[in-house]
Amino acid sequence: MVNKVILVGRLGRDPEGRYLPDGTLVVSFSVATDENRKNKDGERQKKTEWHRVVAFGKLAEICEQYLSKGVLVYIDGQLQTRSWEGKDGNKRSTTEVVAKVMLMLDSKGKSGGRSEATNTVPTDDSDVPF
Repeated sequence: MVNKVILVGRLGRDPEGRYLPDGTLVVSFSVATDENRKNKDGERQKKTEWHRVVAFGKLAEICEQYLSKGVLVYIDGQLQTRSWEGKDGNKRSTTEVVAKVMLMLDSKGKSGGRSEATNTVPTDDSDVPF
């Protein structure tokens, strides 16, 4: 079976980091992808889809340091859905892309240039700390 996601899009907000109880850094950010198509009248329309992305460990450190709102990125990862109970007692869930590889595609980031980061940990589903 295959669970693979590839996104090329722009960050909708700066990455936000937090630490898990074991000290692992987790960074989350949103990526917008656009699709251009013609409607039934032949007019071009742009549809934007938003994706929640998370990165762990060393890749999270790199994302937090170099990414910022508006940067064009390539993300390679896998889909993950997780559930929890909110403070109000209601069950909540979210689906997100767990990034394994991040590649900056333009120079709008904090680094001012093109860079690539690959996450070597976690290497499989059993290592994802959820």
